Amino acid sequence: MTSTSPKLKIGFVGLGIMGAPMAGHLIKAGHQLFVYTLGKLSKEIAESSATQCLNGRGVAERADIIFTMVPDTPDVETALFSEDGIASGLTKGKTVVDMSSISPIATKTFAERIKALGCDYLDAPVSGGEVGAKNGTLSIMAGGDDAVFERIKPLFELMGKNITLVGGNGDGQTAKVANQIIVALNIEAVGEALLFAARAGADPARVRQALMGGFASSKILEVHGERMIKRTFDPGFRIELHQKDLNLALASARALGVSLPNTATAQELFNACAAHGGKAWDHSALVRALEKLANFEIGQKA
Repeated sequence: MTSTSPKLKIGFVGLGIMGAPMAGHLIKAGHQLFVYTLGKLSKEIAESSATQCLNGRGVAERADIIFTMVPDTPDVETALFSEDGIASGLTKGKTVVDMSSISPIATKTFAERIKALGCDYLDAPVSGGEVGAKNGTLSIMAGGDDAVFERIKPLFELMGKNITLVGGNGDGQTAKVANQIIVALNIEAVGEALLFAARAGADPARVRQALMGGFASSKILEVHGERMIKRTFDPGFRIELHQKDLNLALASARALGVSLPNTATAQELFNACAAHGGKAWDHSALVRALEKLANFEIGQKA
């Protein structure tokens, strides 16, 4: 959105690891933001032009477009429909955009309830993690009406690069669940490969460097492979959140009669990490479960 574009009244509910930098891009573009979050405001948001509100209702009363970015399906439901939630402050013609990663089925229900108030609804979950949020390079997978998507797209372009309208309400969330399946299995594959290489006596850092030039190259190998080697497991994207996403995948697969055997294995490895106190580790730390099984750690001398 250029400097000559109209400045909008925008609400943002949920200013955590992802939400704060996403909201920051909207503020930097000159839009008037009204914000609410359960945690402490980041220094950047607190010192910005954003107006802090007491609850979601206060945000919705002041803004024309309201974004939500919270952890899980119940959190979105609370943000939208609690006594002081967003829905209680909406008037006809406003738009709600949920960028959280939640249940596709629940999303369809939420959309119906918001539309019944005379408002528009988009689900627009993202991929790219904290780095993508900070750099404004997130992939955004949207579900909703074409006209609503086109109207909101200039704002998405401030936060992301690969922006796709997948289909109707709920389809954006379905795409995100598919994304999380792929990411989890890639993390497992990279973890197994680097663990194998290290246990065989090769330098895992050089193996990673060699693989980055071939068909095995991937964003996961580039970013999370380096995390595994350097042992930098601060999130990022927490294991407990990826567990939530894979729960959505496995529950939906059961309902559809689809078998996702490798997704189930990845979830069990995340579960093992959580059992060892790692639910708040970055999801690249899935490799620690593999290391426990091998009784060997990447970086250890074979």
